[in-house]
Amino acid sequence: MELGNFTTVTEFILVGLPNHRKTQLLLFVMILIIYLLTIVGNLIIILLVQTDSRLHTPMYFFLTQLSGVEICYVTSTLPQMMVHLLAGNGTITFTHCAAQMYMILSMGSAECFLLGVMAYDRYLAICRPLLYAVAMNRWCQMELAVACWAGAFLCSVIYMGCTYCHPFCGPNHINHFICELPVVLKLACADTHLTEAIIFWEAAMILLGPLFVILTSYGLILSSVLKMRTTAGRQKVFTTCASHLLVVTVFYGTVGAVYMVPQSGTAPDHGKQISVFYIVITPLLNPIIYTLRNKDVHGAVTRLLQRQRVG
Repeated sequence: MELGNFTTVTEFILVGLPNHRKTQLLLFVMILIIYLLTIVGNLIIILLVQTDSRLHTPMYFFLTQLSGVEICYVTSTLPQMMVHLLAGNGTITFTHCAAQMYMILSMGSAECFLLGVMAYDRYLAICRPLLYAVAMNRWCQMELAVACWAGAFLCSVIYMGCTYCHPFCGPNHINHFICELPVVLKLACADTHLTEAIIFWEAAMILLGPLFVILTSYGLILSSVLKMRTTAGRQKVFTTCASHLLVVTVFYGTVGAVYMVPQSGTAPDHGKQISVFYIVITPLLNPIIYTLRNKDVHGAVTRLLQRQRVG
């Protein structure tokens, strides 16, 4: 098709995958194992929270929402990567690339918002225990969850509108293994400085807004902990908050390095290398981090296994 003097791109070629056939097959096996472990790990969290009444609390409700985000996130990226590795090439249609980018942006934004809400939930539980039941009732939990998902999808529409308002006339080689916004935008056949500025400031709001809530919440929590007289009480608070803080650090450290660092002065493979962490590793780490030292989850697993034996 012709668009003025431009030929519209109908497909992209992802060149971020290795060319060596044995390496491709090895990566396929590794990514398949990681994908299955990620799905199973996050599904187990959702199953435990749904089946164990002791986990019917706001903290675990939001954790199931985060697990749902991770499942959607890896499903929008890893299966396509495995198909490309098996096929030996990274050809992806223009429409499929846009759909994948939309899902990546939506799930990434939803995770930002949910991490902020989870920090606010911990603040209420620790610093405002008498108001907690009212402030975080079932209806409020649903409203916050819906706001996170709706806000994420709306923000992604703005991202996509800014990106695809530009013509794409070639080249069509993407130096990545997925269709991620910064690298796709580089292929636009137009001046993208204004678009990059809009994307930067929107990313800043999406990342820094929840981060401000997180830092404020944990600052107030720390202040409250320091006033506690018992060591046991402090230890319990630190154990409860440590998992969330670790997930926040991993997520913000990697995503911020891609979307907040100016791309012009970075190496060509900078974003691709960092993306491996939040596309492949982080979704797998989250269920491990939240369950490894969590006594409530350990107890839920024990009770579930006991019910299975009795049944």
